[in-house]
Amino acid sequence: MSIFLRRAFSNRNLLLLRSSAFHSLDLSHHVINCSPNNAHNSETHIALTFPALHFLKDSRRGFAKGRKSRDDDGVSTIEVSPDIGPTIKASATSQMEAAIAALSGELNKLRTGRAAPGMLDHIIVEVDGVKMPLNHLAVVSVLDSKTLSVNPYDPNTIKKLESAIVASPLGLSPKVDGERLIAVIPPLTKEHIQAVCKVVTKSCEDARQSIRRARQKGMDTVKKLYSHAPKDDLKKLEKEVDELTKKFVKSAEDMCKTKEKDITGG
Repeated sequence: MSIFLRRAFSNRNLLLLRSSAFHSLDLSHHVINCSPNNAHNSETHIALTFPALHFLKDSRRGFAKGRKSRDDDGVSTIEVSPDIGPTIKASATSQMEAAIAALSGELNKLRTGRAAPGMLDHIIVEVDGVKMPLNHLAVVSVLDSKTLSVNPYDPNTIKKLESAIVASPLGLSPKVDGERLIAVIPPLTKEHIQAVCKVVTKSCEDARQSIRRARQKGMDTVKKLYSHAPKDDLKKLEKEVDELTKKFVKSAEDMCKTKEKDITGG
């Protein structure tokens, strides 16, 4: 009898059986008719009334089915957040804005025939062993189309500011005027104009590539959702990312055209 029961119930079945005790399992209803008088009979009558047997059977079938699928319909599904669209667009926008900011920084480094306060922003000045952008140490203003004024917050740093401006690739030679520096923008030579225009063209192309990479990342993310979200919504999202791309590419190209006009005086 014990051998029969061990074969009928594995350790796992016993655990499930114990858990089914909360479903009105009453072991006292189990009746085992085994009389010593008929011990020598070839047939032994055993009556088992086990409410948990059906529970075990159904549970095992359900468990086996669950291993093959992830939901009741046997279809593997992934829950898609309704905010995934705005998230993708926000990420693409952030990367494209970073590309425009980088382009603006590169263009500001280039000297044109006109004075602009931002043309000194990229210059790094070392004061007391600490390196800081020039615009953190002084106020730069435009006196006229050919002249810049540099007014340091601390007059003691004026020599450091002068040295940093002279060492920059702008080709400026500022002069000390009391507690400020005056920097005259020299006229550009034809060779310099051509060289700077090439730099502008390259910077513009670099910005376009950065913007397109941001677009591609967004599109790759959308493609991964095609088997889990409505196609119409995803098509609309792709169109919106394309519109963002065109907008930022145009912005970059407009910035570069404006810079080229400043350089050539056109």
